[in-house]
Amino acid sequence: MKRRSFIQKSSSASLFALSMPAIPSFSALVEEMRFGIAEASYVQRRYAKLESNTYPPFTDSLQMIEHSGSEGFGGVQFSVSGWDAAYAKKVKTRVEELELFLEGQIRLPNDDSDLQRFTAEVSAAKAAGVDILRTACLSGRRYETFDTMSSFQEFRTKSINSLKLAEPVVRNHDVKLAVENHKDWRIAEMIEILNLIDSEWVGVNLDTGNNISLLEDPMEVVEALAPYAFTVHLKDMAVEEYEDGFLLAEINLGEGFLDIDKMITVIKKHNPEIRFNLEMITRDPLKIPYLTEGYWATFDQISGNELAGFLYKIKKEKSASPLTVISKNSADDKLALELKNNKDSLKYARQRLGFI
Repeated sequence: MKRRSFIQKSSSASLFALSMPAIPSFSALVEEMRFGIAEASYVQRRYAKLESNTYPPFTDSLQMIEHSGSEGFGGVQFSVSGWDAAYAKKVKTRVEELELFLEGQIRLPNDDSDLQRFTAEVSAAKAAGVDILRTACLSGRRYETFDTMSSFQEFRTKSINSLKLAEPVVRNHDVKLAVENHKDWRIAEMIEILNLIDSEWVGVNLDTGNNISLLEDPMEVVEALAPYAFTVHLKDMAVEEYEDGFLLAEINLGEGFLDIDKMITVIKKHNPEIRFNLEMITRDPLKIPYLTEGYWATFDQISGNELAGFLYKIKKEKSASPLTVISKNSADDKLALELKNNKDSLKYARQRLGFI
């Protein structure tokens, strides 16, 4: 039977429970309103290897969890790579002490030889209390990674095989696998893959801004993928034209052109208990070179009318001021800005979006 709602049904539900209306617990209601943060919001402090005494780099997930809790976030979504049983126990204990929700991030198995690694990480994540694992088929960006349609089709085949390998593992561990729309799949392509996998355990980590880079309207992306979503990367976006196309940047919630309120409403209509994680990536704007021939190597289904409508919106919504470029800033300035962006977005989420 094909699934559409992706709401997990417990195999141990009693006949009595089935006969009574579902009444959410207080803890479930509170969790629903908490605002989490995704690992990429700490890209400078976690991965850029910047030297700073004021903002010492995070070297593991526990440090990021500690920091996120102290800043007031209600949950975290971080990598489970390299976790063993002992570390998972430490994570579980600290997350419970801080009263946070916990989601993981994991890399899909490349092939059969990589299945042992994937299974071990799923097992450790489950032991830590993780019930949702975010993943992505592509670590880079489609228009930068592939220069021919054949190479992109090979990637598609490999991605489907990886998801087919992963599905029994997450199902057996009672953990959902949320595949992010990560500048790889357009709407129809992603839904086609989900239907091929056809599992209640494989859904979407819905990113509210990524598909702008693939020339898709962000609200249309949300409306199409919301029925499949397990968790959300909530972000606002800004655009600026440049000679080869447009620049695209994450920007603090409420400062970009996305209709965040409507997006949240649409998403929660399909899954009222879904979690939201801030993904505010502090970096230079990305170049979306749609005016170059190379950009179009893997696209063959965008009509002239669709493209014209999208580009009209881009021109209409372009930023009134130049987007922030941070690459020439000092390490401390980059790290200070990253922290400020996360704080400002959390403040907006609490004051304007109904999170606590």
